[in-house]
Formats: sequence, C-alpha cells, structure tokens
Amino acid sequence: MPNPFDFTGKSVFVAGGSSGINLGIAEAFAAAGASLAIASRSQERVDQACERLRRHGGKVLGRSADVRDFAAISAALKAAYDVFGEIDVLVSGAAGNFPAPALGMSANAFKSVIDIDLLGTFNVLRAGHQYLRKPGAAVINISAPQSFNPMPLQVHACAAKAGVDQVMRVLAMEWGGDGIRVNSIAPGPIEGTEGFRRLSGSAEVRQKMESRIPLRRVGTLADCADLALFLASPRASWITGALIPVDGGWSLYGGGLSSAQMALEAGAAPGR
Repeated sequence: MPNPFDFTGKSVFVAGGSSGINLGIAEAFAAAGASLAIASRSQERVDQACERLRRHGGKVLGRSADVRDFAAISAALKAAYDVFGEIDVLVSGAAGNFPAPALGMSANAFKSVIDIDLLGTFNVLRAGHQYLRKPGAAVINISAPQSFNPMPLQVHACAAKAGVDQVMRVLAMEWGGDGIRVNSIAPGPIEGTEGFRRLSGSAEVRQKMESRIPLRRVGTLADCADLALFLASPRASWITGALIPVDGGWSLYGGGLSSAQMALEAGAAPGR
C-alpha cells in the first residue's frame, strides 16, 4: 500500500516559510520528499531557511516577498510554478502580533496586523489559485485560537484571524468544484516560535501556562507539521472548510485570557 505521507514529486509553497511554525511545516514536507518554495520578507532569513531545507536533499526555491504586496507574492508564486509546475500544497502562514489593549493601540498598529494576516492570506490564496493543481490541491491557512476565542490585548489578532477563517470557509465552498480543499490550523502555545519566546519569559510563567493546558505540555513545531501533512494527504481527501486546533485542549478552558496574563507576566509591552 502506498505511503499516504510520501510527497515525492509534489510541490509545496509556504508563505511565511522562513521561521517558526511555517518553517517547521516546510521542513516536514521537505523530509517527506516534496519540492519546496518559500517566501518571506527578509531575503537573509529566506536564504538561511533554504539552506536548512536543502539538507533533506530535495529541490528548494526561496523568494523575498511581502504578502501585503499582491504583485510581489504573485511573482513568487509564478516563480515556483515555473520551476516546479502545478502547486500541490499551498500554506499561508505569514502573521504579525503583539499584546496591547485597544485603547493603547494606534489605528496603524491595528491595520498592520489586519494587513499581514487577513489581506496577506487573501493575497496568497487569490494569487495562488491559478497555479494550484486541479483537482487535488490542498490549501492550509495558519490561523490561531484568537479566531474563535476572544482575548484581551488581542483585538487586532482576533479580528484578523476570524477574517482568515471566514476566507477559508468561503473559498472551501467556491473552490470545491475545482477539487481544491481549503482548511485552517489553529496552533496553541508552540515552542520554537517568536510568540512563545515572548510569552514564556520564565520557568514560573511556563509552569503556569502548562497547568492551563489539559494535556499539560506546550506544543512543538512537529505537532503543527504533522497536522499539515495529514491535511495535505489523501487521508484527508474529504476534509475541507475545517478549522482544527492543535493546542492540547488549551482553548477549551478559555486559553485566551491565559495568554494575555502570560504576556503581562512575561513583561511584554502592553501598548504599541
């Protein structure tokens, strides 16, 4: 029986793929045999990520592109198509965030997160559609518990991620006829990410965080990558329009309030 998680001969494009969860997902697909294209704003970080991905022996392409710039992300997607052909898996994961109360946040600060998360997701998916394999492509958005769990100090991220998931649901309906599946992953506290480093400033903070997670541990990059591999595989061929938390049950207890408390206890700036 063929291995459903063998992506040899498949092409994967990861927007925001130079760090954190997105790089972890890209690396998992590279290890599974896929050809990888990644895009991110910093060319230096893209180059570093590509060097890491090439250790798995497959083809890797990196481009500097800001997801807020439709022309730039379109050019990066076309470059991937020109090299690898039709895109089998499209991951949209670029994001921005910081803890701040609504009254301590400027309109520009709010807009910056909306532009990166929501507009950026639309840009990646809208520009990518023409290059996706039809039928058979899988689109995966990296969402967050903020999309369904209101959190103090997170009005910008809550609004942006809720929008991302509505985009996901609408496109699952509109693109289903093309044989394209569209889903979202909502990670909880994940080690190896910039956000986690900001929130878990001490052993005490980490212990409190873990005590509020039903499975009593924080997540790993592999936890997110494994779910992405599943959603892109034939084993998920009848799953579309789904938002799937990978958070150890953290959001079940209203983890959003905990995240705000953790940010303050870790000394994160409450305003911007």
